[in-house]
Amino acid sequence: MALSLADLIGTSGLHLQNLGSTRTPLSAAIDWVAVTELENPQAFLSGGELVLTTGARQSTADAQRSFVRQIKRAGAVGIGFGVGFEHGSVPPALLAEANRWAVPVVEVPYSTPFIAIGKLVADARSSDHYTKLERLLREHQVLARALLTGGGLPALLKKLSLMVAADLVITQHGGEVATTSSGAVPEDCAWHAVALSTGKRDSSTLWLRNPFHDDGIVDYARGLISIELNNQIQRRQSARQIAGQVLGDIIRGTLEAADSAARLENLGISPAAKNFVLLVSAEENKFETLSTISLPAGLETAVAAIVSSEGKDELLFVIPTAAGDPAVLGRALSHQMHHIGVSAAVGIGGAYSQANGLRWSYFEAREAATRGLEVNVPERLSLTSLLLASEDVPMADMAAEALGPLTAFDATHGAELVETLETYLRLNGSVAAVAQTLALHRNTVRYRLTQIAELTGYDPALTADRVQLWLALAVRRLSPPA
Repeated sequence: MALSLADLIGTSGLHLQNLGSTRTPLSAAIDWVAVTELENPQAFLSGGELVLTTGARQSTADAQRSFVRQIKRAGAVGIGFGVGFEHGSVPPALLAEANRWAVPVVEVPYSTPFIAIGKLVADARSSDHYTKLERLLREHQVLARALLTGGGLPALLKKLSLMVAADLVITQHGGEVATTSSGAVPEDCAWHAVALSTGKRDSSTLWLRNPFHDDGIVDYARGLISIELNNQIQRRQSARQIAGQVLGDIIRGTLEAADSAARLENLGISPAAKNFVLLVSAEENKFETLSTISLPAGLETAVAAIVSSEGKDELLFVIPTAAGDPAVLGRALSHQMHHIGVSAAVGIGGAYSQANGLRWSYFEAREAATRGLEVNVPERLSLTSLLLASEDVPMADMAAEALGPLTAFDATHGAELVETLETYLRLNGSVAAVAQTLALHRNTVRYRLTQIAELTGYDPALTADRVQLWLALAVRRLSPPA
């Protein structure tokens, strides 16, 4: 521990004597010893020093008083005056000025070399420094052990909280990742923010509630936390890609029932239990961030997966019904997405058991996501989703056969037959409404409907053919991953 003037005076071998007033403080720690014979040493002092002098330049009372004032302004802890050289005793003017400004004055006898005082202070500072380093190394080991022995960030944060004597919170994308104080909201001046670097634009931050004690451990913890957050991102992405390979096969219907059940169980999904799907898609420049999103509270039991559909990536979550209300969980996911700057719609599928039920839920979630709301729940069991999920109904082939002539004609002639058909069916077969929506003449709409009937063999004016075309368009929009 650093020495104080009281400690030095109490060291018998130095024979130091306190000459200052009883009101002068002797408990301040001495940072260093400065030996000087300058009339004004203030420019060479940084504060916290014990200034040792023989008073060689202090031959007058004015010089002695000025010396004390300079020492006071520099923030030194006191003056050690060596007697037996230029002065037989401490000059009265210096002592009076020191008492006036509450600057401690210690008489150093001729027999005590200044270097002996300097060595004692240096040894104490060195010992204090090594003690601090040893304590920091022990704390480093405690934090690393807490992180690496399975406790993760919560265990590390708990240990760090004890070391700094304050509540702590880690946030990422504005959402809480770990905390030592439930309900803490680190947004005001009562908290100190420490930026965490993960290599991602995720605004990761370690928050410490003021006041806190930091002897250097926070910087070390900051590095550990940053590494762990980055590792979590990589692990989440890898796990979701692996899960996506399994769920992609199940959605495409390429697995036998027994194989599907086994692979679902390997992912932690119980085929016998009812599960529902939350599905989100985002633009390519946003999907990398979305694919590594941390799960909000309530979705801890969800299995997240990255699947590809028609060249576009989707993030889906398979969630057991026991996890809670799908709409509530969907809103929690949407809220978390807003924190990372993604405003895509969340689609929710129905709750079913077995692999085929999971396929139904997936297609219902895809259909729901097209409705335009932030969170879209399934309104009812979707006929399109059921047909798409059925391995025995070649819906994709039917859709391609029915709509292929229209898409080919549109591509060759720059026509808009597919758009006209979609609008006609969406507006319940009203030629007038289609003409108004597409800014066309009614006769143009009728002519296009005639072309559609001739090219496809299905007449949109007939109910049976209209259903066939509606299903084909729905399959085209919700076709499974290739």
